[in-house]
Amino acid sequence: EAFPELRRIVVLGDTNYRGTVRWEEILSSSGATPPRELEHRQQMVDPDSPALIMYTSGTTGFPKGVVHTHNILRNVNDEANRMGMTPRDVILMYLPLFHAFGLYEGPLMSAMTGARTVLTNAFDPGEALQLIQREKITVLHGFDTHFHGLVSHPDCQSTDRSSLRTGLLAAGMASSESVARRTQEMLCTTVTGWGMTEVGVGASLSFLDSNEEDRCLGSGYPLPGYEFKVVDPGSGADLPPMEMGELCVRTYAMMQGYYKKPEETIQAIDQDGWLHTGDVAAIRDDGFVRFMGRYKELLKVGGENVDPVEVEVLLMGHPAVAEAQVVGVPDDRLSEVACACIVARDGHEISEGSLIDYCRGKL
Repeated sequence: EAFPELRRIVVLGDTNYRGTVRWEEILSSSGATPPRELEHRQQMVDPDSPALIMYTSGTTGFPKGVVHTHNILRNVNDEANRMGMTPRDVILMYLPLFHAFGLYEGPLMSAMTGARTVLTNAFDPGEALQLIQREKITVLHGFDTHFHGLVSHPDCQSTDRSSLRTGLLAAGMASSESVARRTQEMLCTTVTGWGMTEVGVGASLSFLDSNEEDRCLGSGYPLPGYEFKVVDPGSGADLPPMEMGELCVRTYAMMQGYYKKPEETIQAIDQDGWLHTGDVAAIRDDGFVRFMGRYKELLKVGGENVDPVEVEVLLMGHPAVAEAQVVGVPDDRLSEVACACIVARDGHEISEGSLIDYCRGKL
């Protein structure tokens, strides 16, 4: 009664449960299905068909719907293989599930590998440390913001962290070398990578046995089916190894496009299928990718893209605001935060608290 749309429950194992169908029963009856019917069903399965829409500010500002295909499953599976994921792993996921990082590295990774995922409502380093000890967490994911919170928490040293095996530490724009090195000492051997919602969840990833320098300072090697190149942002010409330029990516897991935004899609992906990311990077001779920063003006606040124009538009809607300019400033915890410079209208006074209250819940 609680699930009126539920038609069948298929279970694995030898135990019979009322109202369920055992997997073995399905296998034993498979011979009764005509081959023509199986061929028809197979033709209906298209890995290039849309699977879901994931919203992101991407590389060009206001949120856009990224149309992902079922090929995302291969991307997640390749990541799992590189990280050595097994059904014995336990993933702690405190990242939001509306974020590709959170959804694909958590619940979808579990579905692909059989690993267990422990979800939280939000990131709280104290709660996370308690869960690591209680749930015997083996895999951690997050940005430098999250790992800084964990290794800096007063309870970190007294927490039993022996179950931790690995994790993905996605570095922010500000160099997070110190956080990455402390993570190796206090938590576990992490891998590093580079990704963007437009190209799946992860495009490059280091190996578990990569040296610490590569795992702390770079963005790893391309995953299977991913091509990288660096181009001159002005001329578009390919650049040689270790020369900084705009990072471009081509892959089977490329988004079908931005939902109902064909012009933005054409601007992002060129005629040869390369996504121009707006990120500054360099590539070594051996294919190792090093993310250096971003060309675009988007801010990276704790790993999340924040469009300063969107914040400015909201602030300008306040009746006492005459002008607003939002810039990024360094922050020890979030790597980068938005700083708003405000000019009040004549005869008006504005407090910091009133502006924060005005913006709360609207971004």
